Amino acid sequence: MGTNNVIFLEVMEWFDESGKELVHRLPETGSGEIKWGAQLTVRESQAAVFFYNGKACDVFGPGRHTLKTMNIPILTKVLSAPWGLSSPLRAEVYFVNMKVFPNLKWGTRDPVAFRDAELGLIRLRAFGVFNIQVLQPLLLVNALAGTQGIYTTDAIEEYLNRVIVSRFNDFMGEQIDTIFNLPARYDELARGLVKALEEDFSGFGLGLKGLYINSITPPPEVQKAIDDKSRLGVFDDLDKLVKMKAAMAMETASQSQGEAGAGLGMGLGFMMPAMFAEAFRSAPAQPAKVQEAFSCPDCQQSVPREAKFCPACGRPILVFQQCSQCGVNLPPSAKFCVQCGRPAEQKAPPLKCSQCGTENLPKSVFCNNCGERIA
Repeated sequence: MGTNNVIFLEVMEWFDESGKELVHRLPETGSGEIKWGAQLTVRESQAAVFFYNGKACDVFGPGRHTLKTMNIPILTKVLSAPWGLSSPLRAEVYFVNMKVFPNLKWGTRDPVAFRDAELGLIRLRAFGVFNIQVLQPLLLVNALAGTQGIYTTDAIEEYLNRVIVSRFNDFMGEQIDTIFNLPARYDELARGLVKALEEDFSGFGLGLKGLYINSITPPPEVQKAIDDKSRLGVFDDLDKLVKMKAAMAMETASQSQGEAGAGLGMGLGFMMPAMFAEAFRSAPAQPAKVQEAFSCPDCQQSVPREAKFCPACGRPILVFQQCSQCGVNLPPSAKFCVQCGRPAEQKAPPLKCSQCGTENLPKSVFCNNCGERIA
């Protein structure tokens, strides 16, 4: 490429042989005496930033470009004698790779704390891959590459990994309540995480072109607890599960060699029928719980728990609003007090349950009658 020759003009181009170089500088060592008329060739997947006298002069896109400096062949070499025949008019070109760099790894080096709604405080590990692409070549050179001759994805992957893990911890804590809901929400989490990381990546002239979550796993002891909970769901009675495990353990022990195993097997033969009969015996019917009563908010008479209206005064049990003058409970659609006639305060309309049709207080999330979520 002849960036330090005396007579010939330079022809400058660059090919990424490793597939990992984000930035490559010409000349590779120090700066050069790029001459007036030097030819710069930029490929479709590249951009070139031209620095002259320490300042970025231009950013070139694909094509062939002619560089203009004050370095004239032979003449500049003669005039630079006071500087040891080295021209003070320094210039360099930074080639920036504009392609998408795929399959970069991210993951938690150490387990991160997560407060699960069902399991409590646990530690999780997460792993995945992400893709990046340079969006602003000059910003990337000034913010990250600096004066390095070669800047690869290996130099920035560790830092980006830490940024992703940090944002992932915050985002997961806001969006997920329990890890039991994780498998169905990997794609949703990945899309939300990309938006959360947009500002962090754009500050370096980079764009996040894709992020994928491969796995989010708890420690082995938590996985064992999850497996035990899944097994427990198969049995309707914990006592049956415990007795079944005890029987299986005794059976395994009876198969061991020696007199002890033989004796245990003989004892197991006598005990097994009684154990299985006890384990699968129908549980006694539990007496039905008596419905508790509570007081009417108007007349203070005892009202059954399932009642919607007071059997003594006929007023609705659910209090939607009260008269600000006399304190009497008002129906949901009342515009005037039923006792003193004072205009009722205008409030948000009650919410009607789509399942049972019951009217509920404004801003209610679940129905007071059937317990279903209000749409």
